[in-house]
Amino acid sequence: MYLCFCVKQEALCRIISTLANKNEELQTFLETVNATLTGLQEESCKVTSELEAELERLSSALDYKGVELRGAIEEEKQRKEAALQKQLSEGKCALLSCEEMLNCANKTLMITNEEEFLKAAKQIKERVTMALAFRLTTRPAVSENMTQFMVDFSVERARLQRLHFLPVPRAPEIDAFSCVVCDNTVMVVWQPAEEFLVDSHTVSGRIESYELEYRKTNCNSSVRAAGEACWEKIPDIRETQVTITGLKFDYRFLVVRVRARNKAAVGEFSEPVAIETTAYNFGFDVATAHPELRVQGDTITWESQGVKGHDPRLKGKENMSSRSATPSPNKAAGSRSGRDRFAGESYTVLGNQEMSGGCHYWELRPLADWKSYSVGIAYRASLGRFDQLGKSTGSWCLHASQWLHSSLAAKHNNRAKALDWPLPQRIGIYCDYDNGDLSFIDVDRLHLLHSFKTKFSQTLVPAFTVWCGGLSVTTGLQVPSFMGKFLSTSRSFSNLSQQIDQSDPQ
Repeated sequence: MYLCFCVKQEALCRIISTLANKNEELQTFLETVNATLTGLQEESCKVTSELEAELERLSSALDYKGVELRGAIEEEKQRKEAALQKQLSEGKCALLSCEEMLNCANKTLMITNEEEFLKAAKQIKERVTMALAFRLTTRPAVSENMTQFMVDFSVERARLQRLHFLPVPRAPEIDAFSCVVCDNTVMVVWQPAEEFLVDSHTVSGRIESYELEYRKTNCNSSVRAAGEACWEKIPDIRETQVTITGLKFDYRFLVVRVRARNKAAVGEFSEPVAIETTAYNFGFDVATAHPELRVQGDTITWESQGVKGHDPRLKGKENMSSRSATPSPNKAAGSRSGRDRFAGESYTVLGNQEMSGGCHYWELRPLADWKSYSVGIAYRASLGRFDQLGKSTGSWCLHASQWLHSSLAAKHNNRAKALDWPLPQRIGIYCDYDNGDLSFIDVDRLHLLHSFKTKFSQTLVPAFTVWCGGLSVTTGLQVPSFMGKFLSTSRSFSNLSQQIDQSDPQ
């Protein structure tokens, strides 16, 4: 009996919980409906007010145009009236003169004295010759015709009758085939949506601008995965294309979407398009970093620990000033933890992404107050803890120094080739594993510093050695377009060298 009561009580509690949840859901729903109703009323008042204002502006424009047209008619009427009034005045004067001469002529006919008659006749002849009546045109100067001011606003009236609300712009369509990815920039191109018909008439709202959003992802999908970037926005685009610059290609795809905006509203977004943005990305393998190297983000800095920092047993022996603060390899071996960590005078750290094929590119900048560094690649498996870059068969590097004097050299297999070039401030490193190419570029001056031509047989990793100072490394870069010029030059020299070697008698 008690068990049945407990079961029913538990079932009732579940019902109460369900009702409470439903009650909360309904309350939220009612609040949403009320908020929507309030918003609808406010929005309808707003658009009605905007409509009245637009109609008032339209009426004002018609009134203004009417005043302008009426003024043109009145001006023409006044001009013609003035011309006709002038003719009336001149005609009346001519008529009076003509009547006076006619009376005078009639009186002359009654003169009996021949001498007086001849004299009077001569005077009448002279007056007639100079009379205004014989110099005045007898046609009106202007006509009553005002046909040039006739109007026919039937077309405009029909347009007014077709007045309609501006449509919300339709979503544009991204032209994926016209989009271009180059030098870590993405040019996105789209086509405007076609106009549509309302009551058999084309309705179009002039597109004022476009708005593009993009985000990085590793999925060929518009669905945002956890941890991935949010949408970034480029507003107020006036053309049907835009170039996104300053990108780091640290994800496989860049998803883009675009929408149009007219005076009325902003439209829906286009279908998202995923554009592939592959590039070589790597970080630092902190487990390999020399204890005196500090790795933070994309920066490596050398921080000397001195004698005190290397071995607690050496505390108090600071008077040995003739010895270097850097311990010997034997001493370092006993105090370093981790078998992969570089030690001794090999202030080195490796990259954490291997290269076993394809083309790769990254850049670096020396930080202020640097003294010496080496950058390049190495076979991860063959580089010992105390090995320095460029001093073994499994590593290739560019070495720069401004300790005592400035120098720049390419190193491999314990051989160095001095390079006659100023110390670069930005170095690009290009590795083509399949073709065995390794090139170092002065990016600021677009100058090929040195190229190694070899045949790689093991997986490679980026490698960095820093002593006194630091380096800032940039990854996520495409192979830049300017590399094409250097590669063609480098391969031409390589082919020439091979031909010389083949023709050289042994």
